[in-house]
Amino acid sequence: MTPAARLQAAIEILSLGGSEPLDRQLKTWFRGHRFAGAKDRRAIAERVYGIFRRRAHFAHRMENDDPRALAIAALLSAGEDPESFFIGGYGPPPLTEAERNAIASEPRAMPAWVEGEYPAWLESELRRAFGARLLEEMQAFQARAPVDLRVNRLKARREDVAAALAQSAIACTPIADLPEGLRCAPGVALTDHPLYQSGAFEIQDASAQHSVALCDAQPGMQVLDLAAGAGGKSLALAAAMQNRGRVLAFDDKPERLKPLAERAARAGASIITVAERRGGPLWSNGRFDLVFLDVPCSGSGTWRRQPELKWRLTPDRLTELERVQDWLFADAARHTRSGGKLVYATCSILPRENQDRVETFLAAHPSFHRTREDFLASPASTGSDGFYGAFLMRGD
Repeated sequence: MTPAARLQAAIEILSLGGSEPLDRQLKTWFRGHRFAGAKDRRAIAERVYGIFRRRAHFAHRMENDDPRALAIAALLSAGEDPESFFIGGYGPPPLTEAERNAIASEPRAMPAWVEGEYPAWLESELRRAFGARLLEEMQAFQARAPVDLRVNRLKARREDVAAALAQSAIACTPIADLPEGLRCAPGVALTDHPLYQSGAFEIQDASAQHSVALCDAQPGMQVLDLAAGAGGKSLALAAAMQNRGRVLAFDDKPERLKPLAERAARAGASIITVAERRGGPLWSNGRFDLVFLDVPCSGSGTWRRQPELKWRLTPDRLTELERVQDWLFADAARHTRSGGKLVYATCSILPRENQDRVETFLAAHPSFHRTREDFLASPASTGSDGFYGAFLMRGD
């Protein structure tokens, strides 16, 4: 594909819209356009992700946020001449007079939300979260995220995994305060590596690893992973428990948990059971020593990896998520035994989904209390994804 054809492909993908994750949209588009080779796919994906990472800047530069305008601004930012790309044929149609006028115009002064690359309607909420550090924090979200690994202590040691990866020309470094954590460069592919296939490590961001470590899950515990997603936390909890006790994994969307049985077998984690529905003998209602609740959320903590999420989030969607979070929080409480621990977690940086939800919960459930300070993570402060954790205990 020519550079112009690659740009046209990026414009087409940017035009798809919808709520499907960007990586899935890319895969779907590539399946329908088999002529795009490996180098083409890589270049197109980099272009699309690059535009999403600086979408506010590009829309501000052109005073227009349609895909063509964003693509033009991306070229200008890279010092490239749009006339060389907008040529018709397999490339985008030629520039219009309005587009040429926008290119020639002097850029206006940037408001804070453009400089920080976040939706304007979220500014007050993000200032609640970060205060005077807002710009520093938001700029850190514009960089690509590293690939973090959790070495599976049931099968391997961190130093052995690091040495084996180094022999495969994959450099990684230990993550501070995480005995099983390793960090690799952004974009490194690891799922085909023999160590991954053998269950020696899982791919898991450091913030999620920290949240599980702070649970202090012990061998022999009865643990409920209530909104388990794909089961990454269940696997980490089973390893922390030395594969002794029980972890019950449940998610309202059961299809998410389908790969967990295979992943658990690969990891040697035999104590994990998947519940296909709420209730029944598996649930030990009110008798779990630890309930881990990583609720559905805005995903704002993952903006480095999924920059499209910030532009798809709406006020109505955030309000809807808060209702789901409150319901799940109350549901988690009834499964926590007296003296048991309840951990509320999100991959969000928004106080509305974090501290506000915990305060609402505590006001309605006076038998629970905090056992430690909340856990807060962000790219600028911890080098990891944005994450929140509140650690509670039932006292009645």
